[in-house]
Amino acid sequence: MAETHPLVLLPGMPLDAALWDHQTRHLSDIAAVTVGDLTQHDSMAEMARAVLESAPARFALGGLSMGGYVAFEIMRQAPERVTKLALLDTSARPDTPEQTANRKEGVALVRQGKLRPVMAANMLRLVHPDRVSDQPLVESIHAQAQRVGPEGYARQQTAIMNRPDSRPGLSAINCPTLVVCGRQDTITPPDVHAEIAAGIPGARFVIVEDCGHLSAMERPQAVTALLREWLLYG
Repeated sequence: MAETHPLVLLPGMPLDAALWDHQTRHLSDIAAVTVGDLTQHDSMAEMARAVLESAPARFALGGLSMGGYVAFEIMRQAPERVTKLALLDTSARPDTPEQTANRKEGVALVRQGKLRPVMAANMLRLVHPDRVSDQPLVESIHAQAQRVGPEGYARQQTAIMNRPDSRPGLSAINCPTLVVCGRQDTITPPDVHAEIAAGIPGARFVIVEDCGHLSAMERPQAVTALLREWLLYG
């Protein structure tokens, strides 16, 4: 019987465990998967502490987008507990002033009851242009955002706006690391991931073709295969 790896997956903003549905199902033969709840806190430090409190003693860790930001924080707080690291469609950089301004505008609109219109306006940035007409995919994204809700959305955006620069700590990461990016990810493009992979000793960098920002949902089979190889062989 194959060894089972404890695996903690962290979703992006404003998404939930449904982001990782395919991976949770199709890695179950080799991984005991849990998905962290990142909806209750408004700082990366608090999010990371909450994940660590409920996580196994040692575990493989994967994060997409905001989940990657929290993963970097976990590597600062408890690197000895992480056996392997996967960073998907994320960035080690802090927010730019323009990004922060856009986030504040989005929070204001969401608090006026406009969560779905805000998500709809950003859909072309979240997924590959060819997938905007994929109703099951788009409706899953909307449903996840509704479950996170306006206050969860606001907390997450506050945490993202105030996240630290993770680039100075990249060289200290010493576990097997996989860096994955959708070729057409315009939110965190390939060059941002090349920077991460170059900074982490021995990191493997893979670009998923015909894919936007939400690779785990847009190209689930490809991402699951990459995570399987990472779990089994590092």
